[in-house]
Amino acid sequence: MRARKAELYARDLAEARWVKSSKSAGPYRPDCVEVADLGGGAVAVRDSNNRDVQPLRFTAEEWTAFRDGVREGEFG
Repeated sequence: MRARKAELYARDLAEARWVKSSKSAGPYRPDCVEVADLGGGAVAVRDSNNRDVQPLRFTAEEWTAFRDGVREGEFG
């Protein structure tokens, strides 16, 4: 797992296609989460209001676990 994470963090994201969360859209929601597909189910996540901070990167397994937890209400 550590090798996979190191590989994700070694990737250059200059050409990444960032997608804004639908929950962050609109003029009254200044907080914005963006996600980029890194292939193979891996993703990078960033705060578009603070682009100086390196995006977080998640393996496919980590992202699936997080996504499933959100859907099941684990973080609410």
